[in-house]
Amino acid sequence: MYAPREESVNNSDSDSDSNYEDEDELTRILPPEVEDATTCLKARHVLGIMGFLGFANVYAMRVNLSVAIVAMVNNTAFPQPPSNNSFETCPGPNINNATTPDNGEFVWDEKTQGLVLGSFFYGYVLTQVPGGRLAELFGGKLVYGIGVLVTAVFTLLSPVAARINFPLFIIVRILEGMGEGVTFPSMHAMLARWIPPLERSKFGAYVYAGTNFGTILSLPLSGWLCSLEYDGGWPLSFYLFGVIGIIWFVFWMFLIYDTPTTHPRIDPQEKAFILASIGPQDEDEKAPIPWMNMLKCVPLWAILITQCGNSWAFYTQLTELPTYMAQILHFDIQSNALLSAVPYLTSWWCGILTSIIADWLLSKGYLSLSTSYKIFNSIASIVPSLGILGVAYVGCDKVAAQLLLALPGAFAGAVYAGNQMNHIALSPKYAGTMYGITNAAANMCGFLAPYVIGLIIEGRETLGQWRMVFYLAAGINIGANLFYVAFASAREQPWSRSQRLSTVN
Repeated sequence: MYAPREESVNNSDSDSDSNYEDEDELTRILPPEVEDATTCLKARHVLGIMGFLGFANVYAMRVNLSVAIVAMVNNTAFPQPPSNNSFETCPGPNINNATTPDNGEFVWDEKTQGLVLGSFFYGYVLTQVPGGRLAELFGGKLVYGIGVLVTAVFTLLSPVAARINFPLFIIVRILEGMGEGVTFPSMHAMLARWIPPLERSKFGAYVYAGTNFGTILSLPLSGWLCSLEYDGGWPLSFYLFGVIGIIWFVFWMFLIYDTPTTHPRIDPQEKAFILASIGPQDEDEKAPIPWMNMLKCVPLWAILITQCGNSWAFYTQLTELPTYMAQILHFDIQSNALLSAVPYLTSWWCGILTSIIADWLLSKGYLSLSTSYKIFNSIASIVPSLGILGVAYVGCDKVAAQLLLALPGAFAGAVYAGNQMNHIALSPKYAGTMYGITNAAANMCGFLAPYVIGLIIEGRETLGQWRMVFYLAAGINIGANLFYVAFASAREQPWSRSQRLSTVN
């Protein structure tokens, strides 16, 4: 018998790119009753909670700059060019200057701000693949924990570096990105070892929803801190989240272990359930990575391309929406930050709900795993893109813009039941490395999107220029999803198995 594989949840999936001797073999999953019902908080639940809090913190440290930069920049140093079209600008209300700092410490134009916002991602993409591979070889506990710790330390140093000189600030942001870059692929490697196949969509949604929670927490809190007078206000959010990250690291090191077999306090029945559900772990962990096979794997390319589309839309909204709401819709900094957080709140709820639905549909056999991935990925790509197009259409209507960001944007959370778990289906053994590859490519959009947007806006804060930004984001996201629907697969690839598993009957 082969180890149970996630793609066998429903054998109606008929991808043509793989041939297996046991295509008709159903997944052998032990029922939940095998676990000790008296143990409410299981070891994998502790992993989920700590992973959730870890992602919440690293995202809080990542996105606070999107709000802080509004207070950091001297907006009066670059007067807007006069527009001959009254429809290209929105009427500005009487804004309280005490809560909308126009005279920040730094004279940065749009291109420079794009560099500042994107510098984090130069480091972030560098450590994706190494982070995944290190987690596969040595375990995800230390890799993930050190990643969060490094991010926290350089977050604390960011205000000091910014005030010393601009190049040092960029270097600190790059180093912060390098620390955070290992977190997603190392967590993916841990999920492959800890979470039974039929729980993965739901569990992944819970853990990775920490990114939405951290964004929800960071945006309004950073906005409030930026409005304070102490030390200029904006450095406070860097200090707060940096300290929280260091505290989290201490708890993570005491509570989390790499695998169920190395956990000294895990309930024996939970360990037996996990190992029976996932199957025996591949013993040949240090085998060379099949790079050429990965390069030729079309389903992996499908994941990579749709993640790039998702990321372009996501980072357009994450890094540029506070600027759009401040410069075009004329929200003060506290209202701006609070409203910018609303789409992530709705996405958080929707992500958990859709993942529960996806796991239920799979457990009942209503959908094959491949079909489930494609349906929910399409929901996560198309519906939010339509909302972005709607924001471009409604122009200065603030209420409509907020609703179009919050309601369609909620469906972005369906991505956890879409492409996010697809790597584990293709290869549990190399899930961390593959996630590192696709996430590195996707997060190049973290610096490309702000740079391209800076070129499009180029000092012209008008509705017409911002519409081009929104049209571009929606088009890339929808087009990338079409490629995923055409070429994605949920079958484990032949090169994923070790020689031992390939010869066992």
